[in-house]
Amino acid sequence: MSVELPFAPVDAVIRRNAGDLRVSRGATAELARRIQTRGARLAADAAEDATEDGRKTLMAADFGVERVPDKDSLELPIAPVDRIARLEIDDRYRVAMDARVALATLLESFADDVAAAAATLARHADRRTVKAEDVATYFELGQYFE
Repeated sequence: MSVELPFAPVDAVIRRNAGDLRVSRGATAELARRIQTRGARLAADAAEDATEDGRKTLMAADFGVERVPDKDSLELPIAPVDRIARLEIDDRYRVAMDARVALATLLESFADDVAAAAATLARHADRRTVKAEDVATYFELGQYFE
């Protein structure tokens, strides 16, 4: 599976959470892959909600977002998020612009949480660089907090 998100905005999200730590290319790639997986799953769930309501268009409310922020306030670009939304839903669904922005908002918040935790893990390991293993470890530890 190719990753739809460009790495630059994902790298920017990690860096804003990493403080003075460096960020490896592997950490950026791992987080981009995790964002994509989560986004596709959220869109599939939203499509189920739309189907239950007799709609073929995904709306922001299908993602649990009532107030959609301005898309210019987001780091993650909308076009790749739209492609991510369509990975696990078929062509009969449409994704409204507010739903794309809602999904991007959720994914950016998710990325912030993961990046902050990965930075903490890198510091705990007494490293100056956030690595892919820090991102992966966050998800391995998640089973203990669910």
